Amino acid sequence: MKLGVVLRNMGPQSTREILTECAVAAERAGLADVWVTDHIAIPPDDAEGSGGRYLDPLATLAYLAGRTERIGLGTAVLVLPYRPALPTAKWVATVQELSGHRLRLGVAPGWMEPEFRAAGVERRRRGALTDETLAFLHRCFRDDVVESHGQPLLFRPRPPRPPIYIGGSGTHALRRAVRFGDGWLPMGADPAKLAAPMRQLAALAAEAGVATPTVVAMARLPLADAPRACDQLDALTELGVTQVIHADRYLDAEAFRSIAARLADLIPR
Repeated sequence: MKLGVVLRNMGPQSTREILTECAVAAERAGLADVWVTDHIAIPPDDAEGSGGRYLDPLATLAYLAGRTERIGLGTAVLVLPYRPALPTAKWVATVQELSGHRLRLGVAPGWMEPEFRAAGVERRRRGALTDETLAFLHRCFRDDVVESHGQPLLFRPRPPRPPIYIGGSGTHALRRAVRFGDGWLPMGADPAKLAAPMRQLAALAAEAGVATPTVVAMARLPLADAPRACDQLDALTELGVTQVIHADRYLDAEAFRSIAARLADLIPR
């Protein structure tokens, strides 16, 4: 079982200094990776906890790549329909190249109606746009020459494709994970609730004749009760979950260091 942690790239904790201190603390604690979230247009009536301040996830990870050495850098999750495919692929390839192949690309279709309006994207097309962008990303990291809007192009740099984790729930998300992903990234880490969709994921993979995607769950672990947290991780491991990404709020870098230390104590030795 690997353990990662969410960094707050939003609100008052998203300063250059705090983000740097937290990423370095997570790396020193031996955590597998740090993950950032994605919102591009928070409406005024939905800004609790962030004040509407969100840093772009890929730009944030590009910065953190230069301040760390080994720790993985993930998006949980990048909302693909907001972004044109070619510039997004270039961002992904650049972060992957300059980080030394440490990017973990979590993606999803999104859900927040005001953001789709602000981005000028039809929300009803979010699933189709996500699939189109994922298919394009795969071509960019696979083929010597890629075509975009009828124009052949050389996609370079072309580092190894980062692992792709598909967020979301329900059959559509599971089918997308089987078709395009290396893993499924559900919200929540309750073994009882994950068991049925994980069986469905395995069945869909078998039907498609491909390996079952790994499962990386994002949730808040009960760090104040270490035995209970260990029991939960043991149950998830038995179920087949390979990683948990701990998501929690914190006031400052000192509070984050405490979270990282508690997570480090849960890492199997």
